[in-house]
Amino acid sequence: MRRLLLHFCAACAVALPAQAVELTLPATARLTASKSEEMGSADLPVAGWVDGGIETVRAEGAVIRQAWQIQASDLTTLQILVPLRDQLVDARFEPVFECEARACGGFDFRYAIELFSEPEMHVDLGDFRYALLRRDGEVGPEHVSLLVSRSAVRGFVQITRVTAGPEDAGALSGVTVGVGPAPPVGNGAASAGRLVSDLEAKGRAVLGDLTFQTGSSQLAEGPFATLDELAAYLAAHPERGIVLVGHTDAEGTLAANVALSRKRALAVLQRLSERHGIAEPRMAAEGVGFLAPLASNATEAGRTLNRRVEVILSDPD
Repeated sequence: MRRLLLHFCAACAVALPAQAVELTLPATARLTASKSEEMGSADLPVAGWVDGGIETVRAEGAVIRQAWQIQASDLTTLQILVPLRDQLVDARFEPVFECEARACGGFDFRYAIELFSEPEMHVDLGDFRYALLRRDGEVGPEHVSLLVSRSAVRGFVQITRVTAGPEDAGALSGVTVGVGPAPPVGNGAASAGRLVSDLEAKGRAVLGDLTFQTGSSQLAEGPFATLDELAAYLAAHPERGIVLVGHTDAEGTLAANVALSRKRALAVLQRLSERHGIAEPRMAAEGVGFLAPLASNATEAGRTLNRRVEVILSDPD
């Protein structure tokens, strides 16, 4: 495999020792994990997974890895990635390689690179983006890799930096981070476009803004943007049907959680029927309890991710 050299820039404001770079994430971002080595190495993909392998570059020097979470259900992975990539380009970094989910190699690509584990870093295997950028520093090449994904309620970013030479290594302990304002999202069309694109590309989407009372199947009053978007989509595509699937965390018995999750899915079905005029024969409701988690139920963050209602495309009855 070919090997190169990589350099890290934190997601948000990070001062680099030789040539300063500042990156900005949305104001809702928070650091969830960080690891650094004064002298280490990282293997960074420069191509997607092909024929059972992946071409990487070996980055040796001072290494920092950081994971960030962004509380924003309406940001797509592209909306998170592009501002970071553009800021690096403005700082004279040049793009080396970029890919998206399936084009990267999906499962194989994700597990070929070193990432923090759940819940600090969540990767949806059907919705993630990777980018690698490089520039020439004073003591050698600098590289920044970005891995961006999302769940129903938040975005996830891991940024890996490897710097060449002792000058950079000595400055690692002085890295500072400051979160800036969120990038513009638009007038709401991006959120609708994300739900529709998920349905069209993956056949399913998470209704991430729904809220229920704890332990209850009663859906809050709303309004809920995802239901507005879903209803508009179904109105525009009368040939489509859906199955609403409820999910819970792992607290309580399986039987109780399956029953609760199905009741929540039914509540969503009734809301779509009564307030949005979607014919009930086009919809079905099921519950699977905690049998299909998105994250570990060992943490509150993971349990929050797992409590959800998903919509799946189907043929209408």
